[in-house]
Amino acid sequence: MPAIGLGVSLNNECAEACKVALQNGYRMIDGARHYENEVQVGVGVGKSGVKREDIFITSKVFHTDYTYDGATAALKDSIANLGSCKSYLPNNVLAYYDLYLTHSATGGKDARLAAYRALLDGKASGMIKSVGVSNYSAKHIEEIREAGLEIPVVNQIELHPFCQQKAIVEYCRKNNIVVQAYSPLVRGALDNRVIQELSTKYSKDPAQILVRWSLQRGFVPLPKSSQPERIISNGQVFGWEIEPTDMARLDALDRGKEGAITWNPVEVD
Repeated sequence: MPAIGLGVSLNNECAEACKVALQNGYRMIDGARHYENEVQVGVGVGKSGVKREDIFITSKVFHTDYTYDGATAALKDSIANLGSCKSYLPNNVLAYYDLYLTHSATGGKDARLAAYRALLDGKASGMIKSVGVSNYSAKHIEEIREAGLEIPVVNQIELHPFCQQKAIVEYCRKNNIVVQAYSPLVRGALDNRVIQELSTKYSKDPAQILVRWSLQRGFVPLPKSSQPERIISNGQVFGWEIEPTDMARLDALDRGKEGAITWNPVEVD
């Protein structure tokens, strides 16, 4: 799995964003059925000129499809969406996902387990290479273990200095689950004094400071943008480091769940 990916939620220029990202070093695209742009991800991948086998593509099934049959149908539709761009890449070479997630724990235990089983069967049939979850707490993942099912390889959650979700992160680390960080840029709310001071100190823009913080904390950040210059700069986060004392300053910004800026449904039953 690449160290950083492009998030494509709420992106009306999704195909172009994917193309620009891939042509400038990104190798992971994080999508979802709920974003309604799986076809555009395929277009962008096809136009990028990068080989499909060198790209890591993710999608997610939404809780409205949380039955076994519903999730199976959703996955098949996602495959069709991604593989519909044959004019760019022939022979249906797009038509698999490297990672497929349940989008949240919403819907109740039985529903989310049914959807998760469907994804595991999708993996067994070759439609997807790995299965994970998003917005899950330790309790939700323990349900999977107790059901005797394969533990997810990824838990994708909202993560940034203001919302660090330490208990979930610690659980995932103990169980060898990769933590992907969505909304790592705090949706552009970058005017915090500490972030601004570190931006000046390191001669990096505030978004780069936040992405770098995420990397140094061992997360896989998924910054999103539709602006080519921002996509490129958000990926220029290697070859330099934030010093430990400055990492501690960013760590001190944590506000727990009060710092969340998205739906963050990790506490649902």
